[in-house]
Amino acid sequence: MIYKQFQDLSLSALGLGAMRLPADKDDNSKINEEETAKMIACAMEHGINYYDTAWGYHDGNSETVIGRILGRYPRDRYYLATKFPGYDLSNMDKAETIFEQQLKKCGTAYFDFYLFHNVCEMNIDAYLSPEYGILDYLIKQKENGRIRHLGFSAHGSLEVMKRFLDAYGSHMEFGQIQLNWIDWTFQNAKEKAELLNKYHVPVWVMEPLRGGKLASISEQAFQKLHALRPDEDAAAWSFRFLQGIEGVTMILSGMSDMEQLQKNIQTFETENSLNRQEQDTLLAVAGDMIKNILPCTACRYCTSHCPKELDIPSLLKLYNEHCFTGGGFIAPMALMAVPQEKQPSACIGCRSCEAVCPQQIKISEAMADFGTKLKAAPV
Repeated sequence: MIYKQFQDLSLSALGLGAMRLPADKDDNSKINEEETAKMIACAMEHGINYYDTAWGYHDGNSETVIGRILGRYPRDRYYLATKFPGYDLSNMDKAETIFEQQLKKCGTAYFDFYLFHNVCEMNIDAYLSPEYGILDYLIKQKENGRIRHLGFSAHGSLEVMKRFLDAYGSHMEFGQIQLNWIDWTFQNAKEKAELLNKYHVPVWVMEPLRGGKLASISEQAFQKLHALRPDEDAAAWSFRFLQGIEGVTMILSGMSDMEQLQKNIQTFETENSLNRQEQDTLLAVAGDMIKNILPCTACRYCTSHCPKELDIPSLLKLYNEHCFTGGGFIAPMALMAVPQEKQPSACIGCRSCEAVCPQQIKISEAMADFGTKLKAAPV
């Protein structure tokens, strides 16, 4: 197992994420504890010492199961991470209550790593508000030894991350972002990683395989990679890409079965980052995979002609994300911070924007389709 130095700690470069544990296929809340225990035993045996859970994973059961299983091991053999669930605004005034419950659920006296969860457009105002005092409370827990290291995770925009770091950056010891070779340009992951480096905040990686999507790319795409590294599968290529990114300290993978775990462990036995040719090839594959997204360049000609004053470039960016992912939570989450009169459904289809669009995007059709997709999304 490769290890990375973080302050005075030696962390396994691969961390086990507990969002996608083995579970009942019809009920994600029902974790297969026996299989999870076997996976953690294997992870421990092969040197994984970082375990990441959260309040909401597996409908609230992840912390309990992970805590119960890890409780069988000496406390100094592993590092446990969990998060304050600010993705739900109703939790903002409950920092103390939730934190105390998390300690009990995980059966521990302290958390090695604790995060502001999912900093984004929807919750940035509340996270920064002195009314809730979340930072003050968490700093107090750190002073009391119940949090060893404080950080944050973010699915929000680069601008939201900048705002959070400008306010709290001096207190943040690590930052967790969605980082992979698709999102390097698609979700501005390159700029987000550079921002963390600028603030001297070590990079924690989530979604290295984008929920498994990057482990099962098309045969045509994979053959381009196979020609350069015949002994590595698509998942390994994703991890090798990350091994070459400045500042990356922890790579979390939500492994759902023993086979995934064992393959990932094998990959992390060596550090073998991509060379320039390999990286260029991989990013070219990424370009092919997203070439059918709407080619908005954010020139903003459209916004000056929209009678509803919609932020069309931002909406198209979210639409592209939603279409590429096949749904997901990122777009609906971001839109929670957008007033109803500025939502995609507010488009009246007048096509004034299309008359000035240099890319000739059929914006009105995209807005209508976006609205339909959002209505069809599960609540």
